[in-house]
Amino acid sequence: MTDVYTLGEPLGVVSSGRVRHESEARLDVCGPEFTLAVALARLGHRCAYLGKVGADDLGARALSVLRGEGVDVGDVRVTEGARTGLLLRETRVAREHVVVHYRAGSAGSLLAAGNVPIDRIAAAKMLHVTGLTAGLGHDALDAVRTAVTAARKAGVMISFSVAYVPELWASVRDAEEVLSELACESHLLFLRQDELDLVKPALTPEREVVVDRGVKGATARSDRMRYDVPGWQVPVVDTAGAGEAFAAGYISAALDGLTPQERLHRGALLSAAAVTSVSDWQGLPTRAEL
Repeated sequence: MTDVYTLGEPLGVVSSGRVRHESEARLDVCGPEFTLAVALARLGHRCAYLGKVGADDLGARALSVLRGEGVDVGDVRVTEGARTGLLLRETRVAREHVVVHYRAGSAGSLLAAGNVPIDRIAAAKMLHVTGLTAGLGHDALDAVRTAVTAARKAGVMISFSVAYVPELWASVRDAEEVLSELACESHLLFLRQDELDLVKPALTPEREVVVDRGVKGATARSDRMRYDVPGWQVPVVDTAGAGEAFAAGYISAALDGLTPQERLHRGALLSAAAVTSVSDWQGLPTRAEL
């Protein structure tokens, strides 16, 4: 049985200083579900990933990483005639990263409802989806909805990370409608402090809600009880991937049957590991290293 089934878009990411001045850059592969799948696999969980990549070197690199980390990529499709998407991530002094998306018409955005394996999702312990993938377009949103419906019908636990990226949505109102819908379908909800207003209808007492406050720590509400964990106490190299790493740690501890406080603790450990690395996922620990 698969522990966690997830679906998303594998991407290339070019990280640099200000592009108009910088002469060096770093190439990696990324994606929120990508990072989560790698993190869970390193902790010994059986994770399966659904997505599409182009028939190019970036797509081959993404697949090689996932396979090498022990993630089940049997459902990933290589799409001829479409390119693997790309992010350009510029680092600015004393400012948030400037991220430019080159993913319009990418292979990953072509993920559709017909690609979703209903039987495999029904056989998993948990389905994890994100608002980022839902924002890629109508086909990708249909794929996410199909996966969520399959999980619901099979009684599979649904984890949803809001992962709001304004550039992917026509308007805030459109984002609120879709993100609230998916959040209300979930059993376990992950979001940042600044995303609370986007999913207000889902913030009900019966839902397990985890709020990532970055350097201020994180809060979980489960069974009408509140739990807290402090922020990072490590040198911060790059915060990209921290949210997905946190979610992976929390989910891992939940799969292990640990308490909400212990789930927060493991989430914080993985998040701290993520921010100490230049990569979203390369610095994440194995179970032996926890």
